Amino acid sequence: MSDDPVKARPGDPMARSSFRRNARLASLPLGAAGRATLGLGRRLGGASAEQVSAQLQQRAAEQLFKVLGDLKGGAMKFGQAMSLFESVLPDDIAAPYREQLTRLQADAPPMPTSRVHAVLRRELGVDWRDQFLDFDPEPAAAASIGQVHRATWADGRQVAVKVQYPGADEALRSDLRQIARLSKVFAPLAAGMDVRPLVDELVSRISEELDYTIEAAAQQRAAEGFADSDEFVVPHVLAGTSKVMVSEWIDGRALSTASELSADERNRIGLSYVRFLFAGPSRVGLLHADPHPGNFRITPDGRLGVVDFGLVARLPDGLPRAMGTILGIARSGDAQQVKDELFREGFVTADVDPKDLFDYLAPFVEPAAVPVFQFNREWMREQFIRVRDPGASNGMAFKINLPPDYLLIHRVWLGGLAVLSQLNVRAAFVDVLEEFLPGYAEHA
Repeated sequence: MSDDPVKARPGDPMARSSFRRNARLASLPLGAAGRATLGLGRRLGGASAEQVSAQLQQRAAEQLFKVLGDLKGGAMKFGQAMSLFESVLPDDIAAPYREQLTRLQADAPPMPTSRVHAVLRRELGVDWRDQFLDFDPEPAAAASIGQVHRATWADGRQVAVKVQYPGADEALRSDLRQIARLSKVFAPLAAGMDVRPLVDELVSRISEELDYTIEAAAQQRAAEGFADSDEFVVPHVLAGTSKVMVSEWIDGRALSTASELSADERNRIGLSYVRFLFAGPSRVGLLHADPHPGNFRITPDGRLGVVDFGLVARLPDGLPRAMGTILGIARSGDAQQVKDELFREGFVTADVDPKDLFDYLAPFVEPAAVPVFQFNREWMREQFIRVRDPGASNGMAFKINLPPDYLLIHRVWLGGLAVLSQLNVRAAFVDVLEEFLPGYAEHA
């Protein structure tokens, strides 16, 4: 059934629900025209232009969280994805949105207790309460397609019970299609970038993320693979269905709070974050492909806890050797060989100028070109602006392709850099590449 209220049949309950969701998405006050109209009235009332601008940006940020958070589904998932990249936005745009977008990484208005119980009864049986010694009706966390409750398993273990929102399937597809239609409205938040590719990627992974049995299998594989690690902890899965998953509980603070730690501790945990993203393919054949900080915890014993394996890239042979080869050659400075390798992998066409290509990619090699690299928002913002410049390196941005096999790898690479920049991490990034990226050390 269409989610377009113009085409839907009159009186259809699903159409009415979709219409309400679309109307709420359209209410997001991100458009320049809407802000200008309201701002003019306030300035005529005596407020300064600076006061009006700050007030409107704050109001827009609060409305963003309320609408995306309340709708959950694809709207909230889009907000979470966008929150990874707030570090690339100019400060006058990013400042009022930063706090609200960060909240979307781990928080959202909960669904009523009665609906939670209804899902548990349907998925685990009418005697579902007998499987727990206690069950906290208040959610410990809420995300895009489900929320997590803390409980005590029958054997006494503390567990996290992930419950999928009823109708999440319909909500995801409807919201993401509507967001795609409203891509120009989101331009101020996205610093003008096209959000369609991001939305298209989220749509392509809907079915996989909606089935918790797929997520449970990936998480359990990671839990077993890292069971003896003194650096990482992944909770074991105890039970579940396609809509409910029960796993061990992990105590700890969100990775996003690492900015409050000492520089040494922040750098240590930031390096662990990167190490896990690279170690997954090497150790268990899985790339955790949702790198926003809400999926990572700093545990009381100092380890990095990792949750939410709903989106993973299955890499049984680890990260592509060609990726390490290309980065290693780029570090050595051989522009022609870099071009040849990228052409072989399908990233560029034969008529690309090697020097233009190398100049375009060189800044991304910076973190691997020095023993220790300082990540920060300014560096990330400079790269974002540079790669989106149509004139950069003779329009190289329009001559580079992204092969399907690298789609999730690319997302994790950029997302990881963004998180490190948000946290202002100083770390030996090159050591991670040498340890976990096949082919890198041979050519660097």
